[in-house]
Amino acid sequence: MAGVTGIATGNDYTALITSIVNLEKSPKQTQLDTLSKSTTTKLTSLGQLKSAISDFQSALVALNSPSSFLARTAKSSDESIFKATATQSAAAGSYQVQVQQLAGTSKVALQSVASSTDVKFNSGTLKLSLGDSEVASIDIDPTNNTLAGVRDAINKQSSTSGITATIISDASGSRLVLNSTKSGDGNDIKVEVSGEGTNGDTSLSKLAFDPATAQSLASLTDADKAAGLGGYVTKAQSAKLTVDGLSVVSDTNTVTSAIEGVSINLTKVTAADTPVTLTVGRDEDGVKANVQKFVDAYNKLITYTNAQTKVTSVGEDKAPVTGPLVGDASIRSMLSAVRNEMVAPNANGGSFNSLASLGVTTKKDGTLEIDSDKLAKAVSSDFEGVSAYFTGDNGLASRLGGKLKAYTDADGILDQRTDILQRTLSSVDKQQSDLNLRIAALQDRLNKQFSTMDNLVAELTKTGNNLASQLASMPFANKNG
Repeated sequence: MAGVTGIATGNDYTALITSIVNLEKSPKQTQLDTLSKSTTTKLTSLGQLKSAISDFQSALVALNSPSSFLARTAKSSDESIFKATATQSAAAGSYQVQVQQLAGTSKVALQSVASSTDVKFNSGTLKLSLGDSEVASIDIDPTNNTLAGVRDAINKQSSTSGITATIISDASGSRLVLNSTKSGDGNDIKVEVSGEGTNGDTSLSKLAFDPATAQSLASLTDADKAAGLGGYVTKAQSAKLTVDGLSVVSDTNTVTSAIEGVSINLTKVTAADTPVTLTVGRDEDGVKANVQKFVDAYNKLITYTNAQTKVTSVGEDKAPVTGPLVGDASIRSMLSAVRNEMVAPNANGGSFNSLASLGVTTKKDGTLEIDSDKLAKAVSSDFEGVSAYFTGDNGLASRLGGKLKAYTDADGILDQRTDILQRTLSSVDKQQSDLNLRIAALQDRLNKQFSTMDNLVAELTKTGNNLASQLASMPFANKNG
């Protein structure tokens, strides 16, 4: 609303009205601003607290997982020869592995033709096989009777046949090179031709290939190469190795049948009489890593709650600086429950009854620290005892998780606190809206009142001026007393 300029009085009442309005609004506005800021800060703090608790719970789940204690490792003494992985069913032990041969796939070069674009093959059918198994049957007709057309027809079925084709041109002309994705003895590529017609300029039989009679490309004479004869580049073969002197044959370089629960991924042949050691054991490093994650997540939770509930003195004449969650009973209750569980005896039995016996101790600020050597010794000497301390319904991880559940569940303690704070913010918004309406009404009323007053002064001034004029015109007005 525009200000009120006193035409009659010569005074601008805008500043006066603004001062009155601000004096009326300021106390309530300060109260609402303070409440809004503190409530928003608490909401943010509770959200970050819930995140810290969630991280701690995730660490507890990993620590309580039986699979983390049942996990096995498989280590090769020379990973350039092979790498290995192990499942829970693998038995701990050491094995000597000698790799004589890697598995390989079949790759063949078919007979060349004069040109990759001008040649038109006769119609017919190409049957592609891997060993004794037919994998594709391709009809050749005028729509695909070029070298490129045949290549595309083969590749169209590659997802099911396991055979891909490409065109390579050399001094003798152009030819199809076929590559298989299936390794193992006997899985060589074979191409048979049937039902050949006479509607092209080149015999379809040029594309036939029999691995039983074919030679390797490397063994062809110069005359054979100039004539464009086909041959195999590589033959399909199985991997061959020995494990502790026992012979093992595998169609692929991923060997899963040699040692129960162990997968060996071969990458290179070993030198003669130079076996590689494969060691299968418990995943002690994984367990130690999970204990470290547990400690890190707990320390994050404690560090955050310490900061949010801290009272900092800033001088005798000044109010202390307090964290947004100072005095929060639910936070104190949660931390007390967690700490009590961490010092409670282990109901599962076993040789470890406390975190300290595993090398995990509490510092002055309430956070934890790990004696890595003591933890490593405990895991190495009594793996089952460490597992019993942390896992199971009565293990530390499960007990701690149970204490935290009431705080982080849907409609749990933290959700209830969040709902209350959200309602407070909604109430602040409503009060702010009401205050704005009341102040607007006050300003409008003051504007009208001062405007009315100014008009009244103008009327009185006018009346006074008229009276003075009339008196001045009276007969006695010009006579001396």
